[in-house]
Amino acid sequence: MSSANPTNIAPPPVPKGTGRRWRDIALLGALFAFVIAGLAGLAAATGWEETKHQLMQLSLNQFLILLALSLVNYLFRGARWHLFSNRLGLPTTFVQDLRHFLGGFAMSVTPGRVGELIRMRWLKRETGWAVERTAPLVLMDRASDLAAMGLILAGGLALSAGGIAMATPVAILALAAAFVATRPTLLAGCVTTLYRVIGKFPRLMARIRTAARSLGIFSSGPIMAAALGLGLIGWIAEGYAFHLLLMWMGADIGLAKAIAIFTFATLAGGLTGAPGGVGGAEAAMVALLSLEGVPLDVSIPATAVIRLTTLWFAILIGLAIFPLAERMSNTAART
Repeated sequence: MSSANPTNIAPPPVPKGTGRRWRDIALLGALFAFVIAGLAGLAAATGWEETKHQLMQLSLNQFLILLALSLVNYLFRGARWHLFSNRLGLPTTFVQDLRHFLGGFAMSVTPGRVGELIRMRWLKRETGWAVERTAPLVLMDRASDLAAMGLILAGGLALSAGGIAMATPVAILALAAAFVATRPTLLAGCVTTLYRVIGKFPRLMARIRTAARSLGIFSSGPIMAAALGLGLIGWIAEGYAFHLLLMWMGADIGLAKAIAIFTFATLAGGLTGAPGGVGGAEAAMVALLSLEGVPLDVSIPATAVIRLTTLWFAILIGLAIFPLAERMSNTAART
């Protein structure tokens, strides 16, 4: 009797779906690597020592108030995401949409705002809708933020005793971008013109044009008014938190100016293209506070704390919800 040769034994069949699971694991690993890199950059930009020192000066109640106002922002913008989802015709519930919206914050400091891509990935798994069909949801969310922040900045400038350097052009740019992004024909035309100029990425440009043309469903007055109202409440809440923080630190520059500085810094950070506006937002905030006579030993820790209780808080919420959203979307994809 001849002995069996182990080298001739065929390998067991690979279970169906194993390759997909490994691809998912690899993708998540890469995404979290981006998050870690972004957090390291944010820590270097704001400084751990200043953050620690200022936190020790704040009472627990004051700290909780700042977090609560940030949570108001996230919840109201999450409600806006649900409004757009329903308008688009997605078969999702409010809890489901809120899970997607908040879970995407885990990717707030990743290059290219991967958070939005994750949300569309979850939607594709749970509803079967292709990315091209859900892309208008992301475009409207971004455009609504730009419109709300542009109006807040313009209002803050009008109510402030003195102007903020370069704030008017930023407000105009934000409002112009929001206007273009919410006009399907105009946005599609801009994409076509861009493609003719660069002559690259034909498939990507075609997808963006397809998404742009489907924005008309959001153009009704009541929908736009409700979306703008939710965005205004959310962002004003965070601006008010910055005002309270400056008051508690003995640097009261006025409500309108504090909100304007916070909004301008957030927009300016976004214009730099850095993940989460890291670096640009902090630099703008410190510089504008210094122009208002706020000393560096107050402006630097104040900037660190407000970023901690806004951007960092959002990331922590996202990291807490991300595993649940990923698990539930995987479950939905298997059924």
